[in-house]
Amino acid sequence: MKAICTIVAFLLLAASAALSQAQSRSTQVPHEVLAFYYTWYGAPRADGHALHWNRVDAGNHDISDSTHYPASGAYSSQDTKVIDRQIDEAKSHGITGFIATWWGQGKYEDKAFPLVLGEAEAKGFKATVYWETAPHKGQAQIDQAANDLVYLVSRYGKSKAFLKVNGKPVIFVYGRVMGQVPAASWPAITKAAHAAAGDFLLIADGYTADHAAFFDGVHEYNICGAVKGKNTEALRAWAASHYANAVSLARRNGRISCVTVIPGYDDTKIRQPGLKAERLDGEVYRVLWQEAIKARPDWVLITSWNEWHEGSEIEPSLEFGNKYLLLTEEYAGRMTGGQ
Repeated sequence: MKAICTIVAFLLLAASAALSQAQSRSTQVPHEVLAFYYTWYGAPRADGHALHWNRVDAGNHDISDSTHYPASGAYSSQDTKVIDRQIDEAKSHGITGFIATWWGQGKYEDKAFPLVLGEAEAKGFKATVYWETAPHKGQAQIDQAANDLVYLVSRYGKSKAFLKVNGKPVIFVYGRVMGQVPAASWPAITKAAHAAAGDFLLIADGYTADHAAFFDGVHEYNICGAVKGKNTEALRAWAASHYANAVSLARRNGRISCVTVIPGYDDTKIRQPGLKAERLDGEVYRVLWQEAIKARPDWVLITSWNEWHEGSEIEPSLEFGNKYLLLTEEYAGRMTGGQ
């Protein structure tokens, strides 16, 4: 009986220590307001063609592959003047960093990212990458994924602007990668990458118990399906429950907790039939921000700074002006506490 009591006492002590470690780990993460950021745009004058914009009719303020029209017109993501302007706008309205789309070594987005880091370093801003695709299958996929992580951490992670927690570079993993890579492959990928590049943190897309158990944090990119069709009362009830559950999942596992806010969503110009979540003159964004702050996550993520294809952007547009930057400023300071 004494031996059993000793074992039980040990297990309780271990559980208590694990809980204490988890709580400490989650509460020591500095608050951030991060916006998903797209570096895949090309302008004819700068890049030779309208990459990702497709057909641009500046006279009629129409872009074939953009739901709304950027206030500054179609631009190049490799134009440092554009990046400089975007970082200034974001930072002055409470955003602390960008999560930049990343599609592989040497791709257009990869060539733009050092420019973003350079401008961020000069302005006291942060940036990281959104790992969007993990090609191949089996061992080839494991090798490529590990190699990509090593590349990102080794090439960019040392920058003072790269998003870090306790000195460790942070990388976000999009749902496409989560779907492409079998769960059984992740230990081999991370073990190889850590051995070659040192410590880094991965934030998985999707609030699942498996993700929270293995990865360093959990987040969600697109909540438009849940937002669509809700009035403000229904939206508030959904957000309060959804965000609380997301933060609880992360806290129980000692992970970084993230919740996502969107101004609205409309991809019906590029997809059929597509999906549309009305902005309700800013009320969708307001309600989501209010409930996000109440949930007390580590980080609030904004979908998006400039995903113009899907009409989720908060970057100034001809249609909305800087309305969503002003709304962001109103709430972001409450989240970060002015840090």
